[in-house]
Amino acid sequence: MNIYGVILAGGGGTRFWPLSRKDLPKQFLNLTGTDLMVNETIDRMSGVVDQGNIFIVTSKEQAELTYQATEGRIEKDHILLEPAARNTAACIAYAAETIMKKYGDGVMCVLPSDHYIKDNDGFRKVMSRAIDTANETDALITVGIHPTFAATGYGYIRYDKSFPGPVKEVAEFVEKPDIKTAKQYLQEGCYLWNSGMFFWKVGVILKQFQTLLPDIYQKVEQIGDAINTPMEEAVLNEVYPVIPKISIDYGIMERADNVKVIAGEFGWNDVGSWDALQALYEEDANGNVIYGEQIHVDTHNCICYAKTKLIAALGVEDLIIVEADDAILVCHRDKAQEVRRVVEELKNNGKEHYL
Repeated sequence: MNIYGVILAGGGGTRFWPLSRKDLPKQFLNLTGTDLMVNETIDRMSGVVDQGNIFIVTSKEQAELTYQATEGRIEKDHILLEPAARNTAACIAYAAETIMKKYGDGVMCVLPSDHYIKDNDGFRKVMSRAIDTANETDALITVGIHPTFAATGYGYIRYDKSFPGPVKEVAEFVEKPDIKTAKQYLQEGCYLWNSGMFFWKVGVILKQFQTLLPDIYQKVEQIGDAINTPMEEAVLNEVYPVIPKISIDYGIMERADNVKVIAGEFGWNDVGSWDALQALYEEDANGNVIYGEQIHVDTHNCICYAKTKLIAALGVEDLIIVEADDAILVCHRDKAQEVRRVVEELKNNGKEHYL
């Protein structure tokens, strides 16, 4: 059985502004103090997948950055470049088509490039189970995370509690809930956070595209027909930008009829916004999460990230303060998910040099 890893690394990480920028998005930052997030993902996956079978899908604009960041880990021809951003269904279909045409069928493991995993050994055990299940059942497998609090920033997966064993039948994918609904999900005990990790056979997911998203399937088949020919790049540049935009969740997972979920407990965080730093660093006695040089007086429950300058905070609470080279972010912790609004405002005001 061939096992392939596909890492999705084309995002902009706008909720991590001002540290995450167009020329250095979140997945290429070292937020944990260990390595770049994309490299941590490669190393975590390579415990199960042969490193020579790992691919990265990223944007054409991030090509050189990706080559440099992953040099010595990923072969250059295993870095697939999107000419345009078309959401996750397109990039997964493109990766599946490329793998099938060049290397043949096998189990494909799709992971985001910007997750934090505390227990890598525990993660690899879940990953191995998901691979075996995908290989044995031809099902679409996702990994869900047992909720530890009533989160409103994650999508949820409802599973059939009556189904025996660790692999559960998915009953429903649900959108990010309000706080009242999230608390209800927590009490019911049959909901998991949607981690955005997927496992399936390459041939199986391509068949799902053919059935459920035929417009995308037709386009990637055009690209596939040109693979390993002199026309490959020209066809990719012509066809890819007109592929319909849709996520893999909406386009496939919510509509397929053979979807299973495996619960994972390995210290997961999607590091989607600045409040996620509380999972990466220990809080001080006053509930503050601190990175870099800081002075705090009568300061409580703040997240403060200093890159080059001292941050001094006095008499404040529940704030996020981030110092980058040319910009400073100050926002309430409750607004961590909305930092992208600042990015949009910078665009609207012609201040794109800060992006």
